[in-house]
Amino acid sequence: MTSAQVEPVNAPESAAPAERAAPGRTRSSPARRLVPYAYLSPTILLIVVLMVIPIVMVISYSFRDNVIVQENPVFVGFANYTKVLTDLDFLAALKNTAVFISVSTAAHLVLGLAFAMMLNTQLLSGVTKAIFRIVYILPWLFTIAVIAVIWRLLLDPAGVVNYVLHSLGLIEEGVNWLGDPGKALWAVTFVNIWSGYPFFMISLLAGLQGISADLYEAAAVDGASPWRRFLNVTLPQLRPVIVSMAVLDLIWTSQQFALIWMMTGGGPLNTTEMLSTYTYKQAFSEYEFATASAAAVIVLLLTMVLAFFYVRQQRER
Repeated sequence: MTSAQVEPVNAPESAAPAERAAPGRTRSSPARRLVPYAYLSPTILLIVVLMVIPIVMVISYSFRDNVIVQENPVFVGFANYTKVLTDLDFLAALKNTAVFISVSTAAHLVLGLAFAMMLNTQLLSGVTKAIFRIVYILPWLFTIAVIAVIWRLLLDPAGVVNYVLHSLGLIEEGVNWLGDPGKALWAVTFVNIWSGYPFFMISLLAGLQGISADLYEAAAVDGASPWRRFLNVTLPQLRPVIVSMAVLDLIWTSQQFALIWMMTGGGPLNTTEMLSTYTYKQAFSEYEFATASAAAVIVLLLTMVLAFFYVRQQRER
């Protein structure tokens, strides 16, 4: 018997796994590192030219005397700051500005929130809300020049405001709202409130529309009254918007110039003099550019304090 010789079946040899080459770290060249700065260079250039250089120039002017009007101004140190801080007109402007911005911001918040809640309620129809939106947004559609002219005519002793008040028996004769030292500041503050509340209203309305209805339903199930729902749901949800808007409004209102200048020019008897109008008069009425620069630096420092709180609040969020 012939035995068949069976050849052993050899298992295929497993190929050794190819060794993967570890990717090497790409070393960025100096040119590649500068690419992000090249993209930012136009913005940086504009900031330097339009902001940094003017601010540095104004600060340097504030430490000199007879700047711009003389070729070689004299370095006087903090003399211009002392002159400004001891000027009665500057102190009056500082006080008026504090009253003006605090009352305006508080009124903007109250009116803006009230009108925003009115437009957000389900009790009004869509047509009614549309009409109210148009009426409420009207002050924001006018320029400052138009607002100043309109209200100067309305507040004239022979204007519409006095006519209406006289017809209602509230006054006996025409009141010079912008010429009376006891009423002028409150008159321009009222006009600023009227022209600025739509910005608050629109921002707060957007915040109200972002609050979930489930929160109000849960509060209603717990037996909370509408007032408690406002305190415990609406205000906490709107707090970031309210704080941000309030700080921004304080900064913006503190720089209000055109409205004051076109309505009263800072008068009568400096009762509506603001830091902005005081600085303008120092520079372009009395040609005291050095003291105007010192006043501008003081205003910059005050607004930087408000800006610091705004940035801090944004970081906390």
